[in-house]
Amino acid sequence: MVRKQGQSSVHCPPQIQVLDAISGKWTVAIVYILSKGTKRHSELFRLIPGISQKMLTQKLRELERDGFVARKVYPVVPPQVDYSLTPFGNSLITLLSKIYQWGEAHYHEVEKARSHYDKST
Repeated sequence: MVRKQGQSSVHCPPQIQVLDAISGKWTVAIVYILSKGTKRHSELFRLIPGISQKMLTQKLRELERDGFVARKVYPVVPPQVDYSLTPFGNSLITLLSKIYQWGEAHYHEVEKARSHYDKST
């Protein structure tokens, strides 16, 4: 399914749309880092290896739009913007922590399966 940012598909059930909003690797990383406290864009960029500035900005906007992240702009020069989790965003922490722990526990199994698959193809 191809969608533009901010659009949802009429063919996609609501629960799948919500799962899509919280399941991306960048989303999980952003939420995890913000669970430790408020951060500036530059701090998030430094703490998330491999993410581009553009992708970070896009994901933060999506998370703000979906109600998971709050954005606070301070009227200073240069502008200062802080990001933090909303109470709704904090409700993801327990779930995402369990998924993270599962990934940590099963990483080697996934690597072994990938290696086996790659050798057989």
